[in-house]
Amino acid sequence: MGSHHSDNVAHAVALPDDRGPLSYTVDAAQGPVRLRYFAPPAHLRAYFGSLYYFTVAADRYADFTRADVPQLRLMLEGGGDYHFQDGTVMATPEVCLLGPTMGATRFEVDRPLRVMGISLLPAGWLALHGGDASALADGLCDLAAERGDVYARLLDRLRALGDDADAMAALCWSELGRLTRPLRPATWELLAAIDAWLMDEGSPRIEVLAETTGLSPRQLARLANKYYGAAPKLLARKYRALRCSARIALDGVSWQQLCEEGGFYDQSHFIREIKHFIGLTPHQLQTEPSAVAQLTLLRRSLGGDVAVLNRLS
Repeated sequence: MGSHHSDNVAHAVALPDDRGPLSYTVDAAQGPVRLRYFAPPAHLRAYFGSLYYFTVAADRYADFTRADVPQLRLMLEGGGDYHFQDGTVMATPEVCLLGPTMGATRFEVDRPLRVMGISLLPAGWLALHGGDASALADGLCDLAAERGDVYARLLDRLRALGDDADAMAALCWSELGRLTRPLRPATWELLAAIDAWLMDEGSPRIEVLAETTGLSPRQLARLANKYYGAAPKLLARKYRALRCSARIALDGVSWQQLCEEGGFYDQSHFIREIKHFIGLTPHQLQTEPSAVAQLTLLRRSLGGDVAVLNRLS
């Protein structure tokens, strides 16, 4: 989710609030920006990451969302535009399926906003959409128009619940559970292998993944595009940047140290990668992270209640 303007940030810090567990507020200059996380029930943990209730009180707001997994966003109130890394600008439909993003994405809203969102892991992508994820990378679609009015009915039911986030979360998990179907064992094994490879702390080599899966680099590229939205090399860059950004912003690790440890060519390369995937420079992450950058990074606080991949993305 907008731009790194000083009036958005004002050095405000994300703090726990009184709206429930895993609920945080940033008192941005234009008004509070709030986000509350909900962990999925155990039987859906392999399909979906966290569910979140995101609200912006301001009449106008802009920020950046980092590169991420696909997101289903049900617009309870308000709307706006996404500005993707290739310059494409798209208005947000009421039932918005945001594809996997391979760079920071700017968003702008022009009125107060309430959104119920769900992070989709590859199995969840297959359950809700089923197409090639790379076809919607750095883009979006109206999921109600493409996949039937079950989602439009869900949005209506969520709106009828007012501001009761717990009830909305329970309804979402119930309805999403009805839409999931088991995958073939071979597909689960492949997804587990790619996830583990992406979580490698260094710069994972495609040869390692090929040896683990018994697939050729060409086969891996095709399957990674289908399930994750990009070829393995780009995915590895993305998750390396996400890991580094969390260590900078949450753990206070020197970005110069991470540059040396992470297999980057030099400091300029490190800065470019972080800026591309996160939307902020390493220095900005350390000293003045935007409201959404802080709130998104706090997804890590869900710990073992979400898939490892979702703690970082």
